[in-house]
Amino acid sequence: MSEKVYDVLIIGAGPAGYTAAIYAARASLKTIMIAGDSPGGQLLLTSEVENFPGFKDGIMGPELMDEMKAQAVRFGTEMRTDFVTKVVLEGEIKKAWVGNDEYQAKTVIISTGASANWLGLENETRLMGKGISACATCDGFFFTDKHVVVVGGGDSAMEEALTLAKFASKVTIVHRRDEFRASKIMQQRVKDHEKIDIIWNSAVVDVLGDDFVSGVKLKDTNTDKETQFDCEGLFVAIGHTPATKLFADILPTNEKGYLEINHDTSTKIPGVFAAGDVADARYRQAITAAGEGCKAALEAEHYIESKV
Repeated sequence: MSEKVYDVLIIGAGPAGYTAAIYAARASLKTIMIAGDSPGGQLLLTSEVENFPGFKDGIMGPELMDEMKAQAVRFGTEMRTDFVTKVVLEGEIKKAWVGNDEYQAKTVIISTGASANWLGLENETRLMGKGISACATCDGFFFTDKHVVVVGGGDSAMEEALTLAKFASKVTIVHRRDEFRASKIMQQRVKDHEKIDIIWNSAVVDVLGDDFVSGVKLKDTNTDKETQFDCEGLFVAIGHTPATKLFADILPTNEKGYLEINHDTSTKIPGVFAAGDVADARYRQAITAAGEGCKAALEAEHYIESKV
C-alpha cells in the first residue's frame, strides 16, 4: 500500500496519458501512471505514423509510444504496468487500487482510451497493419490509387469511405443489410460519389493475403453463398468501445459510452479529468489526444494550486 499521496494519478497510457505525465512531472508534481498491460493504446497496432508533427519521415507507432514513455520517465513519472481494479474519486484525496495495492492522489487523469471494434477473424489479426486499418484519417494516404473495402453501415463507415475516396482509386462499402444506419445526408453523399460502390447483404468472413491484404471473402447474408472479392485494403468501421467500465455509475457518459467532460477536460467530480479517446468519439487522433493530455495536466496543476 502506498504511503504517500501523489499529486497526479494517471490511469491509462497512450498519447493522452503520456503527454499528461510529461507535463505533470515536468511541473514537479509527484506523478504516477498505472498504464495497463499494453501501454501505448491503439498506436501499438499502427505501423507507420506520418501525421504526428516533428517526424518528417514518419515514425512507427510503437516507437512513438516508447519515446513518449521515456520522456515521461525522464521527468520523474513513476510507472506501473497493471490495471486499476477499483477507484474512489470523491473527496479531496482520490483512491485507486491495483488488486490490494492502494494509491492515493490529489487529482486523477483518466486516459484509458477506446478500442476499435473488429470483425474477430483470425487473418484480420494476422494482417493488422498490413492492409487492415480502422482509421482512414490516419492511414488513407497509404492506400493512394488502391482499391479498398470499408465494412460498416453507420456514419463512421460513410465518413471513412468519403475520406478514403480522396486517395483510393475505388472504395467498396460492404454492409450486411440492405440499408444503412447512417444519417440520410451521409448516405446520399456516399451514393452520389463516383468512386464509391456498395455491396449489400454481405459480410466479410475472411481476409485474404500472405504478407498484405489481397482480397476478402464475402458471404451473402441471404443465401450464405461465399465469393472472393479482390481488394488492396480493408477498413473496419463498425464503431469503437471506450474503456469506461471502471467508471460506470461514477462518471456520466454519453449515448455512445464516452466520458462526458467540459472544455477544460474536467469531469463532474472536482479534481478528476479525462483526456483522449476515452472522451473523444469524433477525432480519435494521436495529436488531439496529446493536446487533451496537456490540457488535463495543466488543469490538474491549477486545481492543486487552488487548494493551497
